[in-house]
Parts: sequence; C-alpha cells; structure tokens
Amino acid sequence: MEHPRSFLQLTTGVLLAGLAHAITGVQPIWQGCPPGQRQRIYFSNHTSHGDFILISSCLPPDERARTSAAVGADYWLAGPLRRFISQRMLQTVLVERNWMARKSSPIAEILAALEQGRSLIFFPEGTRNMTAEPLQRFRAGLFWLAAARPDIELVPCWIENMSRVLPKGALLPVPLLCRVIFGFPLVLAPGEERQAFLQRASDALLALAPLHSGTRK
Repeated sequence: MEHPRSFLQLTTGVLLAGLAHAITGVQPIWQGCPPGQRQRIYFSNHTSHGDFILISSCLPPDERARTSAAVGADYWLAGPLRRFISQRMLQTVLVERNWMARKSSPIAEILAALEQGRSLIFFPEGTRNMTAEPLQRFRAGLFWLAAARPDIELVPCWIENMSRVLPKGALLPVPLLCRVIFGFPLVLAPGEERQAFLQRASDALLALAPLHSGTRK
C-alpha cells in the first residue's frame, strides 16, 4: 500500500523543486527511459547534500510525491532543525551509516519504504564523494536491493555540477546550471554475482557523465 505524504511534505516538495529550478535551471535529460509511473530506485553519484533535491525536482509531480531519498541518519538527525526537515518536511528514509550505532538493518529500513509503494533516490557510494575520482566504489546495498526487489526498475542518473552549487560547508547555494541525465534501467541478471553487478551498475552510471560519454557541451 502506498504511504501518503502529509500536506507539509507535499508543499515542501513543490517549493524545493521550484527553488532548485530557480537556482540551477536544472535540465532533466531522459536519455535511457522516460519519466514513468513504475516504482523505481534512482541511483546516482553523490557530491552534495542537495543532490536528492535536484533529482526530485526533475520528476513529474505525481512521481515526486511518492519518491523518497535514502540519506545518512548521522547528518540528518544531528540537531532538531535537521531532524524536523528530514522527518517531517521531506519524509526521507534515514540510514544509519555507523555500524556500531545501528539498531536495525539499513537495507531493512529501505525495503520497508519500498513495501509502502515509494520509489527511492539512492546513493550507492554511501557517502559524498570528496575525491578527485568521478565515482567511489559502490557499496553492497544496491545489489541487495536489486536481489530483494527484482520487480523495481533501477535507473542510473548522473548529476552534473551540483558539487559547485552547494560545496561542502556552504550555507547558501551558488547559482549555476545543472543537468540530471537518466540512463537505461538495469536489472540483476540470473546468477549474477555481487561484484559483477556493482561494477556493471557503476559503469552504467559513469557512462552518463559528460566527460566520459563524449557528450559534454
């Protein structure tokens, strides 16, 4: 059963989408699939705390209203304001990244959200990429989600320029043009091993990056 969003969450989604478009002029490029009504996991590169807002702003209103982001509990529960934003305004799925502090499985939390009918924005690197490499090594979570829910489309989406709009430590965004490029959906092949799948998913995401795909303009 689909989990309904509150009026506050729906209003926040509309306002943030408008703000993201105003600041970044974000251009969604549906290169490998159209926006659709199927339940999906959008997996993306991760360089900013604003990444999931940018992806969400690219979705049609109905799809945006049923899509949540899996975010780090250590960041979004640090203080009453962040806690209110993440739990009441955004309806995020809070994932505990510190294994010593975990009280439940992060994958179980995400699967529970999927069981409610939500689509998901997911960052398989596990944390923001602050290195010079375009992508960090994917953690195992995307594989376990693909294995547990083969009925859900896995859509790679590459975010361009967001690290410059909201760099680490910045309080206010810098107006710069951004794009989000959506690729072809992936599925876990029968018998495909974890590392092979994660490498294939990483390659599919990296292929959308302008510097790597040869489509930089």
